[in-house]
Amino acid sequence: QVQLVDSGGGSVQDGGSRVLACTASGYPISNACWGWFRQASREGREGVAAISGDRTATYYSDSVKGRFAISTDNIDSTLYLRMNNLKPEDSATYFCAAAYGNDRCSRLDASDFPFWGQGTQVTVSP
Repeated sequence: QVQLVDSGGGSVQDGGSRVLACTASGYPISNACWGWFRQASREGREGVAAISGDRTATYYSDSVKGRFAISTDNIDSTLYLRMNNLKPEDSATYFCAAAYGNDRCSRLDASDFPFWGQGTQVTVSP
């Protein structure tokens, strides 16, 4: 099965930017819906962004639309989340996740994703 490793978290000031990365190994990630989720303490896991299995469509939650961008590298081994104009409410642990044979990518529902990275913490200071 695929293994996912998240990286790129850290501390940033309000209005700053950060880029998260997720590398896949162990099984081809091509054709998988690949997404980012986040979880603040004592909250559920919120869908942030996802890219479709054919890499032609991207999906964003309303809370990050226009500020975050999801993409993959040209060999489809790394997923990125470019985060601009960060706000304190964006502070959370960010997880990448993957789902194969899934036509519900646009739902950004954590229950649709069986494969997860370990998470990387992003803290945005006022």
